[in-house]
Amino acid sequence: MRTSVTVTHRRRVLCVFPAYAPSFGTFSHAYKLMPGVRAFMPPQGLLLIAAYMPAQWPVRVIDENIRPASAADLAWADVVLVSGMHIQAPQIRDIARRAHAAGKVVAVGGPSVSASPEMYPEIDYLHIGELGDATDALIARLDESVAPPAAQMRFETAARLALTDFPIPAYDLVPLRRYLMLTLQFSSGCPYRCEFCDIPGLYGRQPRLKTPQQITAELDAMRAQRHPPAVYFVDDNFIGNRKATREMLPHLVAWQKQHGYPLQFSCEATLNIAKQTEILALMREASFKGIFVGIETPEADALKAMRKEHNVALPMMQAIETLNRYGLEVTAGIILGLDTDSPDTEARLADFIDVSCIPILTINLLQALPKTPLWERLARADRITDDPSLESNVRFLRPYDEVIGLWRRAIARAYDPERLFARFINQVEMTYVHRITPPARGRLTWSNVKFGAIFAFRIVYYIGIKSNYRRPFWRAARHALARGQVDMAFAMAFVGHHLIEFTREALRGEQNASFYSARQQQSVPALEAPLRKSA
Repeated sequence: MRTSVTVTHRRRVLCVFPAYAPSFGTFSHAYKLMPGVRAFMPPQGLLLIAAYMPAQWPVRVIDENIRPASAADLAWADVVLVSGMHIQAPQIRDIARRAHAAGKVVAVGGPSVSASPEMYPEIDYLHIGELGDATDALIARLDESVAPPAAQMRFETAARLALTDFPIPAYDLVPLRRYLMLTLQFSSGCPYRCEFCDIPGLYGRQPRLKTPQQITAELDAMRAQRHPPAVYFVDDNFIGNRKATREMLPHLVAWQKQHGYPLQFSCEATLNIAKQTEILALMREASFKGIFVGIETPEADALKAMRKEHNVALPMMQAIETLNRYGLEVTAGIILGLDTDSPDTEARLADFIDVSCIPILTINLLQALPKTPLWERLARADRITDDPSLESNVRFLRPYDEVIGLWRRAIARAYDPERLFARFINQVEMTYVHRITPPARGRLTWSNVKFGAIFAFRIVYYIGIKSNYRRPFWRAARHALARGQVDMAFAMAFVGHHLIEFTREALRGEQNASFYSARQQQSVPALEAPLRKSA
């Protein structure tokens, strides 16, 4: 549905999504291997807002991960809407600066301003909270005037729009073919209270849901234009409401069968999903291929300290093996710099990576996000810092240089090409062979064949010939191809390429130790050596 606000003026709305900082999780180094790909995921929140705007208001969406908003874009607009996370705050401010220079009024919404409105004193309108009555109030204000207000105005959501009333995001306003994967939201909120997480504070602990019919309608809308074959459920916890997930999945299976399995899915969930074998069986039948799990640490005492006891509901390795048996490749989030870290942490993490054979790990330093229990605890202890020369805003209990050294050694070891591709080889046997084989008709299109041919050529050229880690790559690729895992030979190539190249940059000091780090990079050339040895 669109807004219920009756408007009397025509306003041209320009939605601008700021560029992401590079990270392990955005796979930016892999884009050059994939024809046409320029960005990670579409800006789901802004596309939702764009669809909610009054029908009489023309709307454009610019994702600055694909191209910057031009002077012509800003000249066209009457109002500029921006959204983003804390890590995108400098880019949000830059968009506002450019819009103000063009004489346009600016409104910012999304998770960053909702958690910390004080971060944006220069922006005209702040939309705090989710889609709801604040959105209607902002629309009414913009209908009244698009002149800058005399003082900043804040609109805070008291009554959220039910997810069952959400419009289909305006996928038609962005070039879906330019993205690595698409995004889909089924639920919002998470019942857990992990100390470092801001999701319960922002979106609540009682998951709110869309209907299965909304989900399949959004998939139909995506397929109206050229698109990547991968869709990521952006739910904070895919099993936040297990009953609802179990009831939705048969509709997803039916949709896949009806259309010949044109898509593959991935999601984010807590590790205790391993206990939900009925859900896992349905996920396998719906062609879920990957799952991001906040492992955080293999140390049980540390998990209890951060209020993440649900990660030890089953023995961790048993849980990972269960997910693998249902064809789900695990991506693990890992945090270093915890208060519970000890001299043994490094060895335990190395053992965990080796035994679990998880190829993809996002290894970050602890960051305290505003309005989280972690932030509150550390602030009381005077352990929050805003020093821009540091990799984290947390004053660690262990010496800072020791924690940074641990992080550098951890990523160097994890993404040594020999070790990385050996873990991929293990995934062929542990995970990939357990996946369903969907019919070819849903994917056998001319555009897909052309894409695959160019993709294969670039992989062979850039990785199989030019790279100095071509030997471990070919070893893993041959293993996958011998077992009919053609898609996974491609996947391990582009994923491995990004992880290796990003790690090398991080060890040179050109990338930060956390997705949320605001540190200015500086060169540390001596630390690149561990990844140079494979050829």
